[in-house]
Amino acid sequence: MPSTLAVLLVLELGLSQRSSTQKQMLSKPAIWVRPSFMIPKGRPAAIGCRGAGEAVEYQLLFEGGLFALERPKSPPVKNWVKFPIPAMTSHTAGQYRCSYRSGELWSELSDPLELVVTGLYDTPTLSVEPRSEVTSGENVTFRCQLATATSTFFLLKGGRSSRPQLRYGNLRAEFHLGPVTPVHRGTYRCFGSYNNHAWSFPSKPVKLLVKGDAGDTTFTPTEHTSSDHFLWNHMVQNLIRLGLAVLVLVVLVGLLLEDWLHRRKSGERANRVSRRGCGRRLSTESPG
Repeated sequence: MPSTLAVLLVLELGLSQRSSTQKQMLSKPAIWVRPSFMIPKGRPAAIGCRGAGEAVEYQLLFEGGLFALERPKSPPVKNWVKFPIPAMTSHTAGQYRCSYRSGELWSELSDPLELVVTGLYDTPTLSVEPRSEVTSGENVTFRCQLATATSTFFLLKGGRSSRPQLRYGNLRAEFHLGPVTPVHRGTYRCFGSYNNHAWSFPSKPVKLLVKGDAGDTTFTPTEHTSSDHFLWNHMVQNLIRLGLAVLVLVVLVGLLLEDWLHRRKSGERANRVSRRGCGRRLSTESPG
């Protein structure tokens, strides 16, 4: 009985430790949007959220409040959900986060996702000085102008890893780059805005050409998303759970073996005592 009780206590301890580990290690979800974080007014978009394989429900938050709830589909896409936005407007542009539920536990919130609606104001004009084709090491200035007064301008280089640059201004703003390298090559557009999430129509594109040394070893910046962090955390979580399960199994086998040996020794002692008792009775009953 003591050994059986010990086994039950170990199992309960293992389960409680697993629950505690799950609560502490529930991975942060990854969040993304398609086709882009900039969506023209009236066009559709879709926000994706990926959690752990055990996720049973997802929630999407918009500006800190609940926006939508979704349940994952059956395999093979059970670990992520899609939140559709039928038509982008100024009321759906802003900051989004997501989280997921596994059992009774909710994960922490994802990194923020900023969505912008474009096409709400007039079209600005973009120019570059001294010229659109320069040599590596020179300085260039992009000038964005808007006919109607605004408060903020954004300059955006084409490419997934690009991040918009922000300048404040009334009718125009200047963006200084330099010394430029081949990394700065690309197509640029600018936007005007009264709101960080509501932009004008895009300007016509301006292509910047940078002549550089063919042996230039400058690395192009790359974009790191929360998906990489999520996958790493999920792998660590699984390893911890596997190690805990192995530890509980080893302890359980050890306790069962100890209980078996104890029962075997008790049985052997009982047999010896029984044989001795039989021997005494035979010697007492024998004549003379």
